[in-house]
Amino acid sequence: MAYWLIKSEPFKYSWDQFEKDKSTFWDGVRNYAARNNLRAMKKGDLAFWYHSNEGLEIVGIAKVIKEAYPDPTIDDETWSAVDFAPFKKLKKPVGLAEIKTDKRLANMALVRLGRLSVQPVTDEEWKIIMELSGTK
Repeated sequence: MAYWLIKSEPFKYSWDQFEKDKSTFWDGVRNYAARNNLRAMKKGDLAFWYHSNEGLEIVGIAKVIKEAYPDPTIDDETWSAVDFAPFKKLKKPVGLAEIKTDKRLANMALVRLGRLSVQPVTDEEWKIIMELSGTK
């Protein structure tokens, strides 16, 4: 299993709305690196749900329920979408400021590649974020 981080602006689509919907498709990615990360996801992989622009924190974990397929919002096979379902809400959100001050996370893509909307997360980074959130 691989780990990921996906970003959503809460005023557009929040974790709470995602939980109400019970699933969603991740679309609208128009960056090649982020698209390639979507295409690398496998069913069962887990992704941190990060509230961007407001909140600036990891709030939950989503699970890949359908691997990459052509983005249905555009007539161009260059872009992909992935389906997710809520897996778990974090006990305590982990904010960007906390992540940036933790030296163990200095190489995390969220710190180094802040604008990338779909990012890989290493096993070690995953464990640290879970520890910081108090979530098992």
